[in-house]
Amino acid sequence: MELVSPAGNVEKLTYAWEYGADAAYVGVHNFSLRVKADNFGGEDFRKIRALKDEYAARGMPKRLFCALNISFHNADIAAFAEQIEYFREYPFDAFIVQDIGMVSLLRREFPNVALHLSTQANCVNAEAVKVYRDLGFSRVVLGREASLAEIREIKDAVPEMSLECFAHGAMCIAYSGRCLMSAYLTGRSANGGHCSHSCRWEYRLAERPFADACGEREFALEERARPGEFFPVVEGDDFTALFSSKDLCMIDHLGKMRDAGVDALKIEGRMKSLYYAAVVTRAYRKRIDEIEGKIPAGTSAPFANELDNVAHREFCTGFYFSKDDANKTTRGETASPYLFAGTIGREIEPGSMGTLPPTEPGKKDFEFISMNKIAAGEPLEFVGPEEPGMTESDYVLFDPETGERREWVCHGHPCVIRTSTPARERFIVRARDPDYGRTPAPGPRPIPGSMRCD
Repeated sequence: MELVSPAGNVEKLTYAWEYGADAAYVGVHNFSLRVKADNFGGEDFRKIRALKDEYAARGMPKRLFCALNISFHNADIAAFAEQIEYFREYPFDAFIVQDIGMVSLLRREFPNVALHLSTQANCVNAEAVKVYRDLGFSRVVLGREASLAEIREIKDAVPEMSLECFAHGAMCIAYSGRCLMSAYLTGRSANGGHCSHSCRWEYRLAERPFADACGEREFALEERARPGEFFPVVEGDDFTALFSSKDLCMIDHLGKMRDAGVDALKIEGRMKSLYYAAVVTRAYRKRIDEIEGKIPAGTSAPFANELDNVAHREFCTGFYFSKDDANKTTRGETASPYLFAGTIGREIEPGSMGTLPPTEPGKKDFEFISMNKIAAGEPLEFVGPEEPGMTESDYVLFDPETGERREWVCHGHPCVIRTSTPARERFIVRARDPDYGRTPAPGPRPIPGSMRCD
């Protein structure tokens, strides 16, 4: 099975590929459903080409998919047509599309780039898959409402079609993510890429201060942060998350997905951090390799357990076994026991940076790209593509310009880290979050073999 991971910018793309993704999906400004992600533009195509070439040279060829999954208005199609030459600069292997109006244009202008149907198209039956096949699609990203039994039926009916299904990440309370709630409450269209995630807000059932024309009492929802604004409801005490779906986690059921005919597993999260993309990708890479016999049984367990160390809501198995599981909502913020401290950059050769004191035996110097404030001596964990986590407290932080020790570092401050941990470039560094546990933590992932998650 192919593993497809999210990438909101070039840095996240690098870590998705480095930590095991076979392919990554990205958005280019204005044409994908994650407008608030960094997305790609400018000269990014040069960096992506070089990155793709690097992995090919390492014998690890990677694929790149472009999400064009908004609902295109006439003006959007015209805007895309004006930028076709820019899109040609990217080494795309496929376009992910929901709007049929884009098919003829893409097939004409990009005949060598595959078409993948977006999950936004709500495709959950074999007859629809046949129609998309005849239109020129080579892969369908099935609607998240399809069960494993239905997927098996679809694959048996259309075996030549590649099927991609979500295996991990946030789900949407609306059908295949086609949501009107954000536009209704905030004027920001989810189908245009501007989702405000209003399904995650907390609401309470309130009685309107007046009755309707027939004398019947009216009820409405009042959102915690918008007191006095009432949104009518027919029926429904205290604030609660009425629409917030659980997160999907199929890490313990990948064999069942493979047996159902799934060709590619997809991770949700172009809005998520580099840390999230890397750790989740690595967990699924190891589990896929294990069920395919590439690594010994049990090897993937430490990496799968790391899914509890990235921000997430309560986990479930979505619609794959029972819609009752997916229909149960949850509440609360996403949470992680770790802070993303930063990443390891290039190794600094001994003596090449004259400001630094000599390197002690058994230690190495690296560029350290800080993301959150850490204090010298605070225990850090070094995480790599093959390493769940290595803890060290006796590292040293230096100011590369003066060679002086740093007592702390935060984002935007140049830093060199001297460490005895066998780290290397593109390792992730994390620290325990002292505030974790002050609010209820999300539930654990589903028990292996279970068809329910509660």
